[in-house]
Amino acid sequence: MKEEVNTKIVALYEGCFHEKPLTVIELPSSGSNRCYFRVASDNNKALAAYNADRKENIAYLSFARHFEKYNLPVTKIFAEDLDNHLYLLEDLGDETLFAYLEKHRNEGFSQKTVALYKEVLDNLLRFQIDASADLDYSVCYPRAAFDRQSMMWDLNYFKYYFLKLAQISFDEQKLEDDFNVFVDYLLQADADYFMYRDFQSRNIMIRDNQLYFIDFQGGRKGALQYDVASLLYDAKAAIPQQVREELLNYYIASLAQKKQIKESEFRRQFTGFVLVRIMQAMGAYGFRGYYEKKVHF
Repeated sequence: MKEEVNTKIVALYEGCFHEKPLTVIELPSSGSNRCYFRVASDNNKALAAYNADRKENIAYLSFARHFEKYNLPVTKIFAEDLDNHLYLLEDLGDETLFAYLEKHRNEGFSQKTVALYKEVLDNLLRFQIDASADLDYSVCYPRAAFDRQSMMWDLNYFKYYFLKLAQISFDEQKLEDDFNVFVDYLLQADADYFMYRDFQSRNIMIRDNQLYFIDFQGGRKGALQYDVASLLYDAKAAIPQQVREELLNYYIASLAQKKQIKESEFRRQFTGFVLVRIMQAMGAYGFRGYYEKKVHF
């Protein structure tokens, strides 16, 4: 299978750049089933993505091209071959926002790091509001919106892959009752915006002091609070609570310049989205760690 994929990558690369690649190096796997390969020749280089899920590929490629129209800093698409589950991307290097945080961990959250996060939030608003109006939500996968079904999937992910696999005892009926009440509450939030879905430090690249945004293929229509919660409560980023509050204040002030909001209501609902995001993340770590036995998780 790997040899077959390599052959198809070489063919796509040659068709795009009109030269044969000298190297095709598979990158270490992460939390998804996608495989990435660093491909280079004398005059060009690219990242090849292989993903057997055609619908997810269509979502990613459609979003990427849409965001590029809005001059958002996303990866350029060089070529695609949907029939063979492949596409070629601009190679943005290896430095993620998370890697930056790790490198500067001994400095704490300096003013430079806080300023970088504010730049991230400025871009987030452009994704959520500016680029949302004419986005083709019909390509979203697996759901077009972060609706009741999506929320229950996340909560059950937490139940089955964290609570049960960690052998934590709980009253299942009471938990289900709470889940339903919780989802009713979350659904009260205005949800007519692009929700990036996995907006966290490993999906933000830094190249030549510029930010770039990747892995938005799970995006859908949803509430503004979810992505801010994902960024500020990204567990491994370990953002101090006082910095979280400063960044949330900054985001809300910037948001208020774009649209009218009820700030007290927004803040109250934000707490709910922090909780649902944390539970989703715990489910994901349980699935990759407890179930798939991936050491990183």
